[in-house]
Amino acid sequence: MSQINKIGVIGAGNMGSGIAQKMAQEGLNVVMVDIKEEFVQRGLDTIKGLLQEGVERKIFKPEQVDATLGRITGTTDFAAVSDADLVVEAVFEDKKVKADLFQNLDQICEDKTILATNTSSFFVREFAEKTSRPDRFIGLHYFFHPAKNRLLEVIPHEDTSNDTLEKSLLVAKLHGKTSIVVKDAPGFAVNRFFVPFLNEAARMLEEGLADIPTIEAAAKQAFKIGMGPFELMNVTGIPIAVHASTTLGNELGPFYATADSLKAQMEKNELWNLEGDVDESRIEAVVERFYGVCLGVAAALVDEGVASIEDTDRGAKIGLRWVMGPFEIMNKIGVDRTYAAVEAINQKYPDFKMPAILAKQNELGRPFDFKFVDLDIKGEIATITLNRPEAMNALNETVVAQLGERFAEAENDPDVKAIVFQGAGKAFVAGADIKYFIDKIKSDQISDIVQFTRGGHELFLKIENSAKLTIALLDGLALGGGSELALTCQAIVATPAGSMGFTETGIGIFPGLGGMLRTARMVGPDLAKYYMFTGATITAQDAHELGIVTKLVAPSDVESAIQELIAEGKPDKYKQREIPAKFKPYAVACNRENVARIFAGETPQGVPEDLAARITKFIGFKAPIALKISNEIIDQQVDKSMEEGVEIELGRLNDIFSTADALEGLSSVGRRRPEFKGA
Repeated sequence: MSQINKIGVIGAGNMGSGIAQKMAQEGLNVVMVDIKEEFVQRGLDTIKGLLQEGVERKIFKPEQVDATLGRITGTTDFAAVSDADLVVEAVFEDKKVKADLFQNLDQICEDKTILATNTSSFFVREFAEKTSRPDRFIGLHYFFHPAKNRLLEVIPHEDTSNDTLEKSLLVAKLHGKTSIVVKDAPGFAVNRFFVPFLNEAARMLEEGLADIPTIEAAAKQAFKIGMGPFELMNVTGIPIAVHASTTLGNELGPFYATADSLKAQMEKNELWNLEGDVDESRIEAVVERFYGVCLGVAAALVDEGVASIEDTDRGAKIGLRWVMGPFEIMNKIGVDRTYAAVEAINQKYPDFKMPAILAKQNELGRPFDFKFVDLDIKGEIATITLNRPEAMNALNETVVAQLGERFAEAENDPDVKAIVFQGAGKAFVAGADIKYFIDKIKSDQISDIVQFTRGGHELFLKIENSAKLTIALLDGLALGGGSELALTCQAIVATPAGSMGFTETGIGIFPGLGGMLRTARMVGPDLAKYYMFTGATITAQDAHELGIVTKLVAPSDVESAIQELIAEGKPDKYKQREIPAKFKPYAVACNRENVARIFAGETPQGVPEDLAARITKFIGFKAPIALKISNEIIDQQVDKSMEEGVEIELGRLNDIFSTADALEGLSSVGRRRPEFKGA
């Protein structure tokens, strides 16, 4: 796949400037174009203002802002995007304006350029047909604010080529977006159920089912959201809701058509009045109505092949910031209750039919199953994707079981020579699902943790010893179990965005899936202790220098790197290697003698004072028992076989998860700094 060197963004308004900002923040060179110099300048000023806010909130450093702005060129000259790899249109929702723009861009841009529309209302194919390059045309639907919201709907139309789709997904990844691929259909995935959510609120108001404060309260209760539909419309603009519902109504029928009260509110040019008391007696009826509409529409769009169950949920959680997606809500409240709520909507709006997927699930009488691990086989390469980006691909029982199933499928395919493991979104795998451990500790089921971990070890050993070449594609954050999965593979291909880390001792436990064992095999027990005890990040560059990462490449060179590994054959990942000089002080700081000093409350000797002080400080925040057990495990694993080393780790799980520190550390994640008592 060719390099992505330059992106064009047409439109310098809130969406266009936000898209340009996000791309530049992530290292891409962007040309932002608008028809007037004053529009361009306003867009640049908006970007500068948001970046400065980021500095004040300590999100960015001043030098990062300078670098970001240095990657953005603002201009009124459309010819400036002629050699761009991708041009994204972000002008207002007017079909003729967009169509004319794409005809113009088609004439200006080189053959290689992919054209993309950010439309939220129109068919992508309608604009593709206006160009001579329908195969190099795609929809990229961003969500407000595009510099902050991680969701991106990627919409290929019937003639979009696979190369265009893959390159668009690469661009999405390069600027930190979590992408979901959806069909070119009205409302795509998210707006298909979100717009009816807004519209139905207005209908309930005009019917007198409840007043605005009550509908707001019911919506917040039903979907665990911070703003109800009327407040959302006040913030984003009532005309936008009218435009979107009108478009859906025109394409899909009366059920989706704009409520009269919503049109009237737009014509009055007034915001909704949110003041008033909540009528608790009406809450339940409003909640059921919301469930019937939103969950019913979500099921319908999946029925029609617009998006998968998992991507529909992902769209709600990432794009709309719902705590749970529609199908997760269905499972929580019960498929039978969902069916009844949707059936009531079907009775009220005859043109809305009961989705077959919901009817079937109701007949089965069980919750929906979710697929979190995907397998894609192309020729001799099988790619296994941990696809749970909303949870940073965290490992739990379901994910590990599906990982094993997909791996077995790939390994049993005689044509496959290499199996590549990757994570969706910005993370590779950010550790294990903390809630699982907490629940098991509180219910006194630590034996389940041991059994789960044993199963993980068995799978990891199969991956490590596979007759196929197993490769971890490390192009994002890997923590804990994610780092252990990467180390399990026979080779690691990393991009500069990749990193590894072992944060377990900071939350009261130890790396339990071979992280200590495999790291010590690669870099020696002393340096392994440094990384396990401090939780220090191992950058892709450092991991490459240490020999942990096999190949360090640019994102666009990943495919060729994998092909090179297949041609070269399996590397000896545990071969003897000299530790580079810059890492030796860290190893010395955590040799046996210095570890004894640290545990005794002293500073390590034989290393620079500032390093000794820094390491002592870091380790001082960790759980004492976790440190002690980790130290013992690493020492005991020296010169043991892999299988023996695994049994040593498994043998200490009950010890660590029985401690008060383990529950304290795990419960503190994302909330506060834990207070370890050494108990």
